[in-house]
Amino acid sequence: MSSKGSAPAKAGLRVGVIGAGVMGSNHARVLAGLPGVSLVGVVDPSPVHLARTCDLANCQGFETLDQLLAAGVDAVTIAAPTHLHHEIALACIAKNIHVLVEKPIASTVAEGREIVSAAQKAGVTLMVGHVERFNPAVAAVKQAIAGEDILSIAITRVGPFPPRMSNVGVVIDLAVHDIDLIRWFTESDIVEVQPQLSSAVAEREDIALLQFRTASGVLAHINTNWLTPFKARSVTVATRGKYVMGDLLTRQVTECFGFKPDGSYSMRHLPVGHDEPLRAELIAFLRAVRHGEAPAVTGDEGVASLEIATQCLETPSRPAATSSAARTGPRRVAG
Repeated sequence: MSSKGSAPAKAGLRVGVIGAGVMGSNHARVLAGLPGVSLVGVVDPSPVHLARTCDLANCQGFETLDQLLAAGVDAVTIAAPTHLHHEIALACIAKNIHVLVEKPIASTVAEGREIVSAAQKAGVTLMVGHVERFNPAVAAVKQAIAGEDILSIAITRVGPFPPRMSNVGVVIDLAVHDIDLIRWFTESDIVEVQPQLSSAVAEREDIALLQFRTASGVLAHINTNWLTPFKARSVTVATRGKYVMGDLLTRQVTECFGFKPDGSYSMRHLPVGHDEPLRAELIAFLRAVRHGEAPAVTGDEGVASLEIATQCLETPSRPAATSSAARTGPRRVAG
């Protein structure tokens, strides 16, 4: 269904939303308001979620994916639970439907690769919903460090335990955003992973301190948890020439530059746009569909970030090396 040659784009691209939870209802709301888009409807097995989302977006509701596909769609966004991404994406791709799948792309790297491979063979657009890339504050940080020699990146993404219980911990739910940002900021693969994880109150990990090294030599760390009573989202990037701080919630980005030998430096606030990140993301997806362009976040990029997140969960933490004296008995205290 990709547009052929230089034919004009369809006036109304027929789009469906799969999943009517928090994220899916936002997808439907945004799509309903986009020009050149016909929101065909939303799918969810829950009558309550479906009714709420259909009211919000003034669209039709479907109980099953088959019903939506029978109604005819050019593209879908998948905001269903992660364990369903693989099955749903393959079913849509098999019918030559373009797909945006929310992060993480799938439950496993192998499933993610299958989705990527199927989309390539079918010649349909596949984009992964790493929405933080479309946060205007993140875009301002990216622009500020363009062409700079990046030394280190530190990202904090913390908050209270989410009311929606899910089958993943903070690494897959939260840190995967920041793994993607580290790869995007550095334009380099992550080659070393040093995770420290803890399950303080939840069944799965609810605290993660993750350290990375990229192929380009950048050191990065992510601090994430579900134990902080308020949300905080911040990014700091140190380069040889400047230090950039971004608050992803208030969308304030500050740049320190012009370092002098006496320790003085200059500071300035950088201009930051006001776009809603999800709206910008969906517009980017639909543009890629209409024009057959590579999407802003490719399936391969989505798989790469999932692979690093999975490594964080699988890498055993090593005990600190201790001296033989410390292992054999208590130290004698002189005095």
